[in-house]
Amino acid sequence: MRLHVVGNVCVDTSFRLPRLPRPGETLNATSAIEGLGGKGANQAVAAARSGADVRFWAPVGDDDIAEKMTRMLAGDLDVDRLIRLPLATDRSTILLEEGGENAIVSAVACAQGFDPIHQTDLAQTWRKDDILLMQGNLPWLATAVCLKLAKEAGLKTVLNPSPLSDVHVEDLADVDLVIVNQGEASALTGVETSAAADLLFDKGGRSVVVTLGSKGSLVWDREDDAPLVLDTPESAAVDTSGAGDCFAGTLVGLLAQGKSLVAAARVATKIAAISVTRLGTLASYPSRAEFSEIIKISELENT
Repeated sequence: MRLHVVGNVCVDTSFRLPRLPRPGETLNATSAIEGLGGKGANQAVAAARSGADVRFWAPVGDDDIAEKMTRMLAGDLDVDRLIRLPLATDRSTILLEEGGENAIVSAVACAQGFDPIHQTDLAQTWRKDDILLMQGNLPWLATAVCLKLAKEAGLKTVLNPSPLSDVHVEDLADVDLVIVNQGEASALTGVETSAAADLLFDKGGRSVVVTLGSKGSLVWDREDDAPLVLDTPESAAVDTSGAGDCFAGTLVGLLAQGKSLVAAARVATKIAAISVTRLGTLASYPSRAEFSEIIKISELENT
């Protein structure tokens, strides 16, 4: 089946610092990296490297940087579904401290001006049993319409509602699989991890995955009596930016290839654990060859 990733793409500029600055303080970075990013692009690339048949739908600006980003994306994805908007290309600045934590500020005019249903032929392209994966970067109304129409067309719908912005737990009725981190699960529901997953079920979701950072992930399918917690392999984190996207894209990419939710989550947990040991966002993601090897090893371990 095909996987449609609908979201954003931007330029990420990362500054590495001994610590995050205090209010009003100026710090000198020890290094700086510029590369491709954006939650939509991150997840689409991770899914493609897992072996999935990915269609990526996203907006870029009308400036020179859009050309550069398009060329970079073309190494992993078909870029024919990128649309140009008369705006500056989206950007993110990432402040990364030595311990791996980060703070991010983004300019998202393109993402906020994107209406996938009316500006693209997405709804004429998808087919029954395809998968739709979305994030929280687009205006919620545009995201909600995509999810509703996809559900009606017989697609499996997946939402990683980060950043949360205007999303409420009541808005998830058209979502089959919800992927959130611990903080997002609590913010959406007002309760903690397992109870949050249970409440998300009540709102219509068939499956819930809650990422737990260095503690792994909680995976709960409606057919199971209780959630399963998957441990994260030990790793020395140097940069956690993009790790959640790496996990989500890998997981859904494997679902699109017929893997079970638990099997996909096991691999995604290992892939994301590798990404945090490397600098950069997309630059930290394992290669296609690394993905292939990890998938093979995981299959052998669980046979």
